[in-house]
Formats: sequence, structure tokens, C-alpha cells
Amino acid sequence: MTDRAVVVVRAGALTTVQDEGRPGHAHLGVPRSGALDRPAAALVNRLVGNPPEAAVLEATLNGCALRPRCAVTVAVGGAPCPVSVDGRPAPWGAPVRVPAGALLDVGTALSGVRAYVALSGGVAVEPVLGSRSTDLLSGLGPPPLAHGAVLPLGCVTGPPARVDTVPQPAPPRELVLRMTAGPRADWFTPGALRTLTTRAYRVSSASNRIGLRTEGPALERAVRGELPSEGMVLGAVQVPPDGGPVVFLADHPTTGGYPVVGVVRQEDLAGAAQAVPGTPVRFVASGRGSWRRAGG
Repeated sequence: MTDRAVVVVRAGALTTVQDEGRPGHAHLGVPRSGALDRPAAALVNRLVGNPPEAAVLEATLNGCALRPRCAVTVAVGGAPCPVSVDGRPAPWGAPVRVPAGALLDVGTALSGVRAYVALSGGVAVEPVLGSRSTDLLSGLGPPPLAHGAVLPLGCVTGPPARVDTVPQPAPPRELVLRMTAGPRADWFTPGALRTLTTRAYRVSSASNRIGLRTEGPALERAVRGELPSEGMVLGAVQVPPDGGPVVFLADHPTTGGYPVVGVVRQEDLAGAAQAVPGTPVRFVASGRGSWRRAGG
């Protein structure tokens, strides 16, 4: 039994191990996966002295609780939430020293959806295809955290950051998604393309790590036929038969049979990771020449 480990006392609604993901395996049917809010994961790693590729915990909505077997430095970021050590308040967004045997509690998000927990040395579960990320679609990587699970930690590689706190972006009150025309934009009517970029949408409670689902006006198709499955990319805006746009996130399938009307810029997807159900969504067209060609 190693002392460089933490024990899961409370797993929360959905807490997974995530790192930078496993890109480059789409031809094998393996999604990229990785932290949905990549800037938040990178920041908490920097705060505890980890390299950017170290694995962190991604906690959804109601956090998690851990008891380290050794003294560790911890940082919590992403969705703002209360943090405590043995019942005493601890800072969010800053490095915190947690003694061996103490209880680190990451509470329910005050805003946003996903909190990120970095531990000095990183979570050192066995990598699969070069990544320690949990992939909920394919089942690769470690399972979501469960009560009593023991997570090994890696060796400390650097000192924690010398800061009291670091500014982090607030979860979006309105999610603005800039996108270029997708490969099947011409499968939709000109009116549908105007609807997508001028009408109001909101985040659906059915959203998950696979995709951000939206509620709002349906998009009318100009082409009614079936579409053979084709490759999908991160940020693809796929439109299923109900006409509601779905933005593919880290655990998205690598192929799909519904038309892709647009592709969201990757730098806008961190906001999608933190957008709570009901958040207004605004799709903004970029590369307007391609949209004009798609709309006829």
C-alpha cells in the first residue's frame, strides 16, 4: 500500500479523472476526451506545481471529498465552490496544503457546472492510449469515482505557485459560440441558417460530456435524404431529426449520421463546460462568405 494516494470519501454526482486527453485516435473510433474546461484544469495544475499534462479531478455540480494518505498541495478551480479542510474554510483558486489524514471537501458549485481539483504529483492512475482521462462514451480510462476508491498520486515535480489567488473567468451568463460553416450547412434552408445565428437558444439539462444540447427553434432542412456516417470533430454542431443543435464536446463520437451545420471554435468550448441548464446560447457566424455560399 502506497502512502502517495488519496481515498474517495464522497464521489459526488459525477467525478472523473481527466488530463489533456488522447488526441490522434479518431481513426480507431476513440474520442479525444480530456478536461472539458481545459484552461481551468491547466490553471489548477500550475497552482500546485504540476506539469500541464498531469491528471486532475473533474467534479460535476456537487463536488467531492477526499482524504489524502500523505500531505498534499491542492488547488480547486473552474466552477466557484466552497472548499474546506477538516471543516475549516480554505481558499478556492489558490494552493492549499492538506495534511495527511485530513478531509478535503469540495462543495456544491455556486455557479457553473464543473470544478477541477489538482493534487501535487497528479492523479497517477494507469494511462490508456497515452492518457489517464475517463471517456464516458467508449468506457476507456478509469471509471468515475466511487466511495472508497483509492487514487494513486505521482511524484511531486515542482513547488506550488507563490500566489494568494488567481483570477479565473466566471461561468457565462450568456454562452457565445463563434462558429464557421460546417460541411453540411447546405443541407439547411437559408431561413434555418438565419434562425441559428439570430434566434435565442438555451442550454438543455440533457447536456453532458458528450455534447451540449440546446433548446430553441428547430432548424429546417433543405435536404431530406439520409446521410451516411462521416467523421465528427470537437465543436461540431450536429442537428438531429428534432432540429435542435447539439455542440459536440470532449467525449463526442468520432462518426455520426446527422448533418453538421457549423463548427464552434475550440477556445469557446470552455464556456460550454461551465454553462448551467437554462443559460442563453448565442451562435455567431464567422467566415461569412462560406455561410453565404451555404445559404445560396
